Amino acid sequence: MRMKASHAILRISAGMALLFALAACSASPGWQQSAASPSPSASPAGSPTSTAPAQRIVSTTVAITEMMDALGVDLVGVPTSGKTLPARYKGLTDTGNPMDPDMEVVRLLKPTEVLSVSTLEYDLKPKFANAGVQASFLDLTSLAAMSDTIRALGQKYGKQQQAETVVQTYTKQVDAAIERVKGKPAPKVLILLGIPGSYLVATEHSYIGDLVKRAGGVNVVQGESAEFVASNTEHLQQANPDVILRAAHGLPDEVVKMFDKEFQKNDIWKHFNAVANKRVYDLDETLFGTTGNLAVGQAMEKLAGMLYP
Repeated sequence: MRMKASHAILRISAGMALLFALAACSASPGWQQSAASPSPSASPAGSPTSTAPAQRIVSTTVAITEMMDALGVDLVGVPTSGKTLPARYKGLTDTGNPMDPDMEVVRLLKPTEVLSVSTLEYDLKPKFANAGVQASFLDLTSLAAMSDTIRALGQKYGKQQQAETVVQTYTKQVDAAIERVKGKPAPKVLILLGIPGSYLVATEHSYIGDLVKRAGGVNVVQGESAEFVASNTEHLQQANPDVILRAAHGLPDEVVKMFDKEFQKNDIWKHFNAVANKRVYDLDETLFGTTGNLAVGQAMEKLAGMLYP
């Protein structure tokens, strides 16, 4: 039976946890695995079965769940989400919000492995360890990292062929979008990541920042090593971006209203070229997540149209 998360849970986990977890955590290649238990062995390449009988895998994010579906790998637990998950996983146990999984529910599923993302490793690794659960933290912070991770998953679960097909499919879409804008003047871009009540500025080290860079855009925030940094409106205004991208996390409708209110109330926004020229875009959360996802081809096509109208 699915256990639906309340709006209160969504608000909490889309709030301060995001501000600190995403800004503070650094990513590592592929994934990092906790040492709670030995890693399950993968089934042979090309095996018709999705996983070996002993494998009991829990996915804690929508993006990972979609990737596992594309690879043809079965799961025993999925994240609680308002989004429609792949039909393959209908009826599976919900394990709670990605940023704060219900450890008791996860533990009762007796997983051989739990999959999360590297941007949440700092907060979640101790919790999984305390629950005696093996967790792997996948790096989805950039397109290249996501491709490496999908191939590594394919290798691990005997789905190399499927993994290569997935990667090649979205890579062709991304390359086509980049080719269409090749040689055009590079716009200066400001990326805002909003949560109910607050927002951060995304650097080129964030997933969306990586897509902007690949599309030829120049992030107005330079010299930072973190994925997200606190905003300084006056400093940002001095950089005077040509384009402002507003990404929403958690409750997109509420975040868009928050952004609209901020841009109307705070007079400084009127002095941004992007605002004066009506080049402020709200990004579709289903395409532009805080981590990489399989919609990257569509996302890059949309992004190219925003940066080069």
